[in-house]
Amino acid sequence: MNLVSKLGETAKLKPDRTAYIFGDQTETYGGLQEKIDRFAGGLYEIGVKKGDHIALLLGNTPHFLISFFGALKAGAVIIPINPTYTPTEIGYLLTNGDVKVVVADGKLLPLYEKMHEMLPKIEQVILCETSEPLQDSENLQVNNKLKSFANLMKSSVQVFSEPNQDDIAAILYTSGTTGKPKGAMLTHQNLFSNANDVAQYLTMDEDDLVVAALPMFHVFCLTVCMNAPLMNGAAVLIMPKFSPSAVFKLVKKHKATIFAGVPTMYNYLYQHEGASEDGFASVRICISGGAAMPVALLNNFEKKFNVLVLEGYGLSEASPVACFNPFHTGRKPGSIGTNILNVKNKVVNEFGEELPPNQVGELIVKGPNVMKGYYKMPEETAHTIKDGWLYTGDLARQDEDGYFYIVDRKKDMILVGGYNVYPREVEEVLYKHPDVAEAVVIGVPDPNKGEVVQCYVVPKSKTLTEEEIVSHCERHLAKYKRPSTIIFLDEIPKNSTGKILRRALKDILTKQS
Repeated sequence: MNLVSKLGETAKLKPDRTAYIFGDQTETYGGLQEKIDRFAGGLYEIGVKKGDHIALLLGNTPHFLISFFGALKAGAVIIPINPTYTPTEIGYLLTNGDVKVVVADGKLLPLYEKMHEMLPKIEQVILCETSEPLQDSENLQVNNKLKSFANLMKSSVQVFSEPNQDDIAAILYTSGTTGKPKGAMLTHQNLFSNANDVAQYLTMDEDDLVVAALPMFHVFCLTVCMNAPLMNGAAVLIMPKFSPSAVFKLVKKHKATIFAGVPTMYNYLYQHEGASEDGFASVRICISGGAAMPVALLNNFEKKFNVLVLEGYGLSEASPVACFNPFHTGRKPGSIGTNILNVKNKVVNEFGEELPPNQVGELIVKGPNVMKGYYKMPEETAHTIKDGWLYTGDLARQDEDGYFYIVDRKKDMILVGGYNVYPREVEEVLYKHPDVAEAVVIGVPDPNKGEVVQCYVVPKSKTLTEEEIVSHCERHLAKYKRPSTIIFLDEIPKNSTGKILRRALKDILTKQS
């Protein structure tokens, strides 16, 4: 079984069930399947063969969903790319990923016109009319490489390339926070198994409506908000972009049942003026991932909206989900939960030996969701996957009940005078201050201690002072863990998925010095 065949089964059994909602559009599973078939046929007609690489430079629209499943049905390998990336970033991914065909938002045509001479391997660019989704555009100026999405959808050719389980389905590039992005090769088994296991774990069914407010090009949304619901007959509420007011409005209007987001999104929802329990009354479960959620924020959010927030853990290389807090047998705030179905996690030392409970080591993952490897990077693959285990680079501990806790990224740990300081521990303390909206901690060089703790704070109140922060930390942290300096910011720099850019914070520090 794979994503395409499973979706096809649902379309045959329940053709009139709602598959997605986008603005004023509501599409059934039968209608979605017809669009997927037409897109796959259109790809075949322009020469796409099994194994060809197709990049999706699309935001959250039905075009993404149709292109994703249509390309898989045609036997292609999908490379989702953030459409807001710079030309340099996009050019690198298209070149490194050996992309043959690009499906892009029509607004990116001027960008392609500037870049096309740098991308000789691109054979076709399919432009989507995102202002009027799925409608023909007679005025689109095309040359031998440019095609209209609407025209491509006129195909009546029937095509289905049955994949093997270990065939590559997608290449997902990591965010590149520690260097050039690496392309995680995910197989059909990887994507299907994780989507199916997540859906079962969260008991998704045809009565659920899942909010896709995260970027669909990101693996979190791809699996949890798109693939998982569509594998189980649920519907997807596609939001073009995240905004707190839009979330509350659409959740209430359509009676959405599942919301997924990163901690930053939950913070914005919690802080939103006029937010009330009524805005999330239909939501039965909230899912948080992408980064550790401060316990204070989790507790405050649950209390304000009377909804359960379950933290999970994943990474692109694991398709992505490896852990989730169970809601049938209890959860633990601050924990990423326990093993999901068919996936094993453990905490090991530098020799790969499993550590006893509550000792900090590296979290490693094993299961049908673990990637095949990094595209064209055999050395990186060998360093990351050992004996079938994926070494995540995250520091974690496991308690006596089998619940895992992320301590921090190995690379983010701060060494102060020989003592380990984990940024998350300090950030948890900062979030407990009633006037702190956001807080981030990094390590900065120090001639005497090697490193010291530097903290960045977005205050709720303009009256918050550095002295108050210092006093607060003195009450809760050992001396070596306390921030040496405190910098107030209007906003913490983040990437398009809401993940904090620690490197950008270091750049701010460099400029200020």
